[in-house]
Amino acid sequence: MALLKETDYGTPKPKTDKKVTVEIDGFNVEVEEGSSVMRAAQNIGISIPKLCATDMVKSFGSCRLCLVEIDGVKGTPASCTTPVRDGMKIRTQTDRLAKLRRGVMELYISDHPLDCLTCSDNGDCELQDMAGAVGLREVRYGYEGENHTKLTKDVSNPYFEYDPSKCIVCSRCVRACDEVQGTLALTIEGRGFKSRVAVGGANFFDSECVSCGACVQACPTATLQEKSVVDHGVPDRTVLTTCAYCGVGCSFKAELKGDQVIRMTPYKDGKANHGHSCVKGRFAWGYATHKDRITSPMIREKITDPWREVSWQEAVDFAAKKLKATQEKYGRKSIGAISSSRCTIEEVWAVVKMVRTAFGNNNIDTCARVCHSPTGYGLKQTFGTSAGTQDFDSVEESDVILIIGANPTDAHPVFASQMKRRLRQGAKLIIIDPRAIDLVRTPHIEAAHHLPLLPGTNVAMVNAFAHVAAVEGLIDEAFIKERCDLESFREWLDFVKQPENSPEEVSKVTSVPAEDIRSAARLYATGGKAAIYYGLGVTEHSQGSTMVMGMANLAMATGNIGVRGVGVNPLRGQNNVQGSCDMGSFPHEFSAYRHVSDDATRELFEKAWGRPQDAEPGYRIPNMFDEAIAGNYKGLYVQGEDIAQSDPNTLHVEAALKAMDCIIVQDLFLNETARFAHVFFPGTSFLEKDGCFINAERRINRVRPAMRSQTGIQEWEATQMLTNALGYTEMNYQNAAEIMDEIAELTPTFTHVSHKMLDERGSVQWPCNDAAPDGTPIMHIDGFVRGKGLFVVTEYVPTTEKTNRKFPLILTTGRILSQYNVGAQTRRTFNSDWHAEDVLEIHPSDAEARGVQTGHWVSIRSRKGEITLKALVSDRMAPGVVYTTFHHPETGANVVTTENSDWATSCPEYKVTAVEVAPANHKSPWQEEYEATTPALRRILTDGVVEPAE
Repeated sequence: MALLKETDYGTPKPKTDKKVTVEIDGFNVEVEEGSSVMRAAQNIGISIPKLCATDMVKSFGSCRLCLVEIDGVKGTPASCTTPVRDGMKIRTQTDRLAKLRRGVMELYISDHPLDCLTCSDNGDCELQDMAGAVGLREVRYGYEGENHTKLTKDVSNPYFEYDPSKCIVCSRCVRACDEVQGTLALTIEGRGFKSRVAVGGANFFDSECVSCGACVQACPTATLQEKSVVDHGVPDRTVLTTCAYCGVGCSFKAELKGDQVIRMTPYKDGKANHGHSCVKGRFAWGYATHKDRITSPMIREKITDPWREVSWQEAVDFAAKKLKATQEKYGRKSIGAISSSRCTIEEVWAVVKMVRTAFGNNNIDTCARVCHSPTGYGLKQTFGTSAGTQDFDSVEESDVILIIGANPTDAHPVFASQMKRRLRQGAKLIIIDPRAIDLVRTPHIEAAHHLPLLPGTNVAMVNAFAHVAAVEGLIDEAFIKERCDLESFREWLDFVKQPENSPEEVSKVTSVPAEDIRSAARLYATGGKAAIYYGLGVTEHSQGSTMVMGMANLAMATGNIGVRGVGVNPLRGQNNVQGSCDMGSFPHEFSAYRHVSDDATRELFEKAWGRPQDAEPGYRIPNMFDEAIAGNYKGLYVQGEDIAQSDPNTLHVEAALKAMDCIIVQDLFLNETARFAHVFFPGTSFLEKDGCFINAERRINRVRPAMRSQTGIQEWEATQMLTNALGYTEMNYQNAAEIMDEIAELTPTFTHVSHKMLDERGSVQWPCNDAAPDGTPIMHIDGFVRGKGLFVVTEYVPTTEKTNRKFPLILTTGRILSQYNVGAQTRRTFNSDWHAEDVLEIHPSDAEARGVQTGHWVSIRSRKGEITLKALVSDRMAPGVVYTTFHHPETGANVVTTENSDWATSCPEYKVTAVEVAPANHKSPWQEEYEATTPALRRILTDGVVEPAE
């Protein structure tokens, strides 16, 4: 479509259904009570001139351009700060107002460089537009003014520049940083002509600015401008799509010139992000056209051979031949696939269907295995469905917010901004995390409680919370009687009342003072509407599923389920991890989490797909690795995941990959897994995809292609070609919309969903079917999906990974704002300017005892391996606990993590690894071998050269 310019109503929409009627320029208009006069006028297409007003922030009333006349009101009030009253009569255009507005505009223009023809904002500048709107034709004060033309631009930020000479001091950027992002990194310094925007540092890059882009979006001139617009000009067409990073699922306008993306602008009508963004979604999209992209299929007989570029047909035939040979030699169950949480649900569905038809088995798994599989198991057991309970907007009504094992400002920053707004309004915050994440204390937010428990003791902590509620009479008896299974509740209640679950006993396990535990538990149980938000710090433990059920128990016991402002909410890590699970990517489930042993479900898929369906679950990812090493599992199709970098116990994973006869990797880049691959299918970036992502709140969002596929075909087409070559020719989709139609036909929670419906309505949250035709923002309102909520006894079982004299510290891992997952995308953008390498955070006391200082190289040894990286001495960690990220492959963070896993789902225990840290003057053996064995890969990436076949 042509460039989409969203209507700016000048001020936010009031959150009320009550209406009033006013007369504007002779027209009656009914608007929400509390609306500004400016917004009311825009509702009927009357645009009042404005500069300081925009509907992304509250009204400010500083520019004096939006003056109006109101019957019975003296003077000319600002329309942005004047709320409507029933019966009000307003005039927006009179000779008096026109004269006043031109006078105001004259003052602005006299203090502004008039370089419009060469300005990067020419044609997209609100100051320029308003000068025309008020009919300004001359400036009586001249054009010299004090327009700061000698001030130096700040170009320190890699994505945008700040030109103070063009600043009109409207404060929109300052207010956006405050009200939208919540960082408050900007201010106005100086007075009069010396006023200008300032940051708390030498420049934007060195300040507290998190590069979310809210200030750039709010700026009405070229003061804050994307460098891509400066370089290439204002875009001229728009494609609406969805971000391909975290599980928030932000909607964006991809703004282009021809086939070139100029900028990504957050879409105001995006139901997950409401026009906000983070540095990744807003700016870190350049990887889509990075020189490292592989756009042609490649094959090789052995992993020691050079790659050879081939046609799609040759690559597909080669892969099919090897997979057929593998099954003929080792049996039907000797091959399988891993689906991607970065691909669309349609692309995932194609892979799942390929495995269950052409492969003839259930050996399909997904990366959720190593992140949120305990969420699926735990919530299904207790509530009846494997997904979070609320929409993101629900947090706006929370009175108490409990964050467990998550770091929203780094991993889910757009939702974190929404959460921070609620906290600044007075909601109370409890954080349970070994690390002092940013939300523990900032100049503007402070947690009521931070419980820095020892990694691995989550279940003990949640049991202590439940114990306090039980023994102090804080249980919601009415809710339980009406909504829950009473027999399971009584058994659970007897359990949590036991002395071993008291804060005093749990304190000995968690190292958190008993009174702190008790106070936090009371706040959760009595503070009003209480919501739980959790991340991988909950699930990636040997008791991950137990902890999810423990949180569900606590929420039910206190009645915090089924209304806005409460719930148990997983913060999903990748853009489509919820969707990949929904599509039946687990080896024991079809779509909508129906077990493969269910006869009716199997019959449904057998009839639709024309192939018998196995009633026995297939291999999970860890089983695939074990069976490969045992010589029984020999073929693997890996869609959009880098298991060689992301999965635990790297040496074990690499041994499994080396043992296979046929590995097919489908990705954008030659990733670490591709070192062991025989076939490489080039993938498509989100800017080339057509389909849907499903975010952490179950929202189904459309993804639309902004540019042609760099590979010539869509990813699902490559999967379909391989499926056909393997002998299943009944897969013959013509487009992604047909795949979505089949998903809806075979998945009860998606019955009403189609591309056409989503294109018309924007997005919906499943279930979306006859029972819920408009989707389901809040789950379990009148009853649980399973009927009665089930309480589960959650006994604390300590992890088998213990510290001792040889390994006295506990390593835990996490993410950082600028990078994403294994870094394949963000490392190929300027985001690496903020995080060029992984570092080890270590407490000052532990560092001093080992002679370690910030910037020193240190070795980290565990029972599984050793790596070397730089240290960062930090009091974020408690003594005895160290922390690192895993965004850079050369770090090899998972070389040291163990094969310990969740008892129910095999989700790895990334968060608890016993280690020792010591000064180092050389890289670890694994890192030296990694560098020695990847020169061919590096040469391809550096030179773009693929060696010819022998």
